[in-house]
Amino acid sequence: MSWLLLSILSALVLGAYDLTKKAAVQDNAVPPVLFFSVLTGALVWLPFLIWSHGAPGSFPSERFLVVGMSGQEHLLILLKAALVSSSWIFNYFAVKHLPVSIASPIRSTSPLWTILVAVTLMEESPSLHQWVGIVVILGAFYAFSIVGKLEGIHFHRDRWVGFMVVATLIGSFSALYDKYLLQTRGMGAATVQCWFSIYLVVVLFPFSMLWRAGRFGSREFRWRWTIPMIGLTLLVADFFYFVAIGQEDALISVISPLRRCAVLVTFLGGMALYGEKNFRPKLACIVVILLGVLLLNWK
Repeated sequence: MSWLLLSILSALVLGAYDLTKKAAVQDNAVPPVLFFSVLTGALVWLPFLIWSHGAPGSFPSERFLVVGMSGQEHLLILLKAALVSSSWIFNYFAVKHLPVSIASPIRSTSPLWTILVAVTLMEESPSLHQWVGIVVILGAFYAFSIVGKLEGIHFHRDRWVGFMVVATLIGSFSALYDKYLLQTRGMGAATVQCWFSIYLVVVLFPFSMLWRAGRFGSREFRWRWTIPMIGLTLLVADFFYFVAIGQEDALISVISPLRRCAVLVTFLGGMALYGEKNFRPKLACIVVILLGVLLLNWK
């Protein structure tokens, strides 16, 4: 399957992932939702790991084969798990308290933060159309703040908007790190995803224990079927993404904006499932954000 089609499929499933995440954390404790969702992903990969190491010769498909790694490679994936976990902690708390039709578009601006970090810390110089893309996204972001005021959300002082921005910024680093692992280091998609899923459980276990000790506010937790669905939809979306980015001719500059299109699925779902307001102005802002993302990644 081509990396282009894989990227589109990843975006569609990623939109479903955002909707199940909102359903799971709404009026619910975040730490156990996060922990049980990543535990689901690890349990799915565990049989593949055991089979790959126990009887690799009988494994039916190399696509899901988990190969051995060096200690250094394990540390690299553990670092990825720590990076993503910190992003998710901020993200889940933001999604719990914000309308999904606002939270997801903020998340979709991640290419903007990647370029701004590159300009600030790496002394890179964006092209003219990338500067135009930055201005377009910032303009759409400002427009979203105006729409948010209609729902009582003030972007410049709302802590949950700040949480989503921090989550998005960390997620931008994670996307660059994925490219390093899969292309520069040449690690297999199944191997990365399997151990990443397992190390997520390791990293987030202390967080869930702190919640049990009463360190994160409300301890009220309700089990919902959407909790394991978070893990399952993320596994499918990430698998399509990892396989796509691992192909030699794959262009991250195309994959990135395609993945951002997941916000359209989330936006429409938020309107249909949660009855969220201000459809037209939010849709206009999303279209402008996607246009800005396209300009950022246009070569």
